[in-house]
Amino acid sequence: MNPTPPPGPLDVVVHSGPADWWVILAGLGPLAVLVAALLAFYINWRTLAQRTSADKTALDQKREADEQALRQKTEADSRAEWWRRTQWALDRALDQDEGTKALGLATLNVLAGSELARAEELELFDAAWEYVPGGDDSDWTVSAGSPEHGDVHARPNAASVPDRKVTPAKHRVQVAAARLRVTLDERLGRITPPQTTALAEELD
Repeated sequence: MNPTPPPGPLDVVVHSGPADWWVILAGLGPLAVLVAALLAFYINWRTLAQRTSADKTALDQKREADEQALRQKTEADSRAEWWRRTQWALDRALDQDEGTKALGLATLNVLAGSELARAEELELFDAAWEYVPGGDDSDWTVSAGSPEHGDVHARPNAASVPDRKVTPAKHRVQVAAARLRVTLDERLGRITPPQTTALAEELD
């Protein structure tokens, strides 16, 4: 039997070159997953924020459009009702009955002070005022529509200088017409003659 020689020392060779890419990727795996998760979360958050902002803007625009449409409808309905009442008041202001006439003029005075009354409607009231009969008075009267506010021989109307002898019903017409005259002058930027102002302040 041959004797076994004792074992000798083993040489270990260590390669110091760069590590393979899969080794590096495996080491960075958890960090890459975390970065990918954070990136996905940020993208989703930005998308949700943009969508929420867009939805809020669209909702605000719709609400504003609805409010504007409601305002326009309300104004149109109000103007339609205002004009219906104006027609009613005009018919009564031109009536032959003194009590009905006074009621129509008083209603026109209220309507003339409304914000719904535009310049053209006020001019219509002005024309109606000129045609309100003043009875048998044919004296020289003062027309509030004249720029000079001087003495003119105008069509007698209820807001002119009152008759020397008037019935209580006719006096109510004169006072109501004078009040309408004052309101129209204020809205149209005119000066009311003193006698018309004084008559408007009288009790009806």
